[in-house]
Amino acid sequence: MADDEHDKIRHEFRDAVNMSASELNRWLETDESQSAGQHKDGGESTGHASGRRIVQLLHTKRGDLGDDDYAHMRKVTGYVHRHLAQRPDGDVSGTRWRHSLMNWGHDPLKE
Repeated sequence: MADDEHDKIRHEFRDAVNMSASELNRWLETDESQSAGQHKDGGESTGHASGRRIVQLLHTKRGDLGDDDYAHMRKVTGYVHRHLAQRPDGDVSGTRWRHSLMNWGHDPLKE
């Protein structure tokens, strides 16, 4: 992948992820975070696992990012954009929709 493409992916990722690594890490420790999203066989949800990876990515230096990291950044950006388009009506502060997005590093109330 060319440097231009990496720059574009990183920029889109930073726009989609509006929570800091520390905010996201604290969120991932909550019951709301752990209960949001789809769970496979009663284990950790896909979004929760992604959140842990996002925390790592936010701490990773640009030069240390690999192709798998860029692929995950692209996945995160796509997820956030798709789910923002499905915003429910009314107050979303305590909804599973918001909690799921927050697992992916985006708090829609911070917009």
